Amino acid sequence: MAAVTVATKTFAPAEAAVPPLTIVKPGTDPAAGPADRFTAAVEVTAPFKASGDARLSGATVTFQPGARSNWHSHPLGQLLIVTEGEGFVQVEGEAARRIGAGDTVWTAPGVKHWHGATPTSAMRHVAVAEAKDGTSVAWAEPVTDAQYRAAK
Repeated sequence: MAAVTVATKTFAPAEAAVPPLTIVKPGTDPAAGPADRFTAAVEVTAPFKASGDARLSGATVTFQPGARSNWHSHPLGQLLIVTEGEGFVQVEGEAARRIGAGDTVWTAPGVKHWHGATPTSAMRHVAVAEAKDGTSVAWAEPVTDAQYRAAK
């Protein structure tokens, strides 16, 4: 394919520097959620990261009953797609809200929040965020037991 010149800029065919398609199978690289970011039993499965200059990344996260993330924020926001179970999501300064299978949750950029399972139900979600300057999440302190109990 020949290069095309438009005005004074030349556009050459893109080189295949990255694979055009990547498939991550469920169950790939399951890992326990780090204790410095989660309370109780959490498993992170099928983490993904876009290739090339794309900033997108995410993973499937399973919270056992009573498990939750620490407070955290995302510089460009976060999308959660709840695929199983029931849980909570809470923005700092607001009441916790119940979420369940089929719900999609958008948390705006820079908003401090947490999410996790209810005391009696596990919850699984796909979490998706973009990185800004190489960072997609800023982790903060754990959600206290009192804060979690108040979520009911």
